[in-house]
Amino acid sequence: MNKFVLPLVGAAALALGAYLIFKPEPASAPLASSSRPAQGDPIVAIALPEALSAHAQIGKRAFDSVCAACHGENAAGKEGFGPPLVHKIYEPSHHGDMAFLMAAERGVQAHHWRFGNMPMQQGVTQGDVKAIIAYVRELQRANGIN
Repeated sequence: MNKFVLPLVGAAALALGAYLIFKPEPASAPLASSSRPAQGDPIVAIALPEALSAHAQIGKRAFDSVCAACHGENAAGKEGFGPPLVHKIYEPSHHGDMAFLMAAERGVQAHHWRFGNMPMQQGVTQGDVKAIIAYVRELQRANGIN
């Protein structure tokens, strides 16, 4: 019987460790702790950086004109429209810069959120998207997402 106890305890410890490492946690604080935001409201509260780089300032202008309608002001998400990009799911190690470029160019099938598919973005250049990425990454860093 002792032959089985040690491997069983080891497997349980490994499973607990994997759960603690990989469990989904929002990087930003939810706006309402007990209820969902109202339709069109921001999904997460975010901290803004003290200043944006010149490239990120250009990205903010492009984001505001192309992305904010769905992803909300300052990429905080918009209930009923689109997810927050200032979120652990979009950290560089999970969604690299190329994922953002491809999303704008080709669209994305829904796979993390309940908002439905993202259509390709007509009229947005790769340069626009790279500036948007700079803006989003600076917002993420200001909120502890590296």
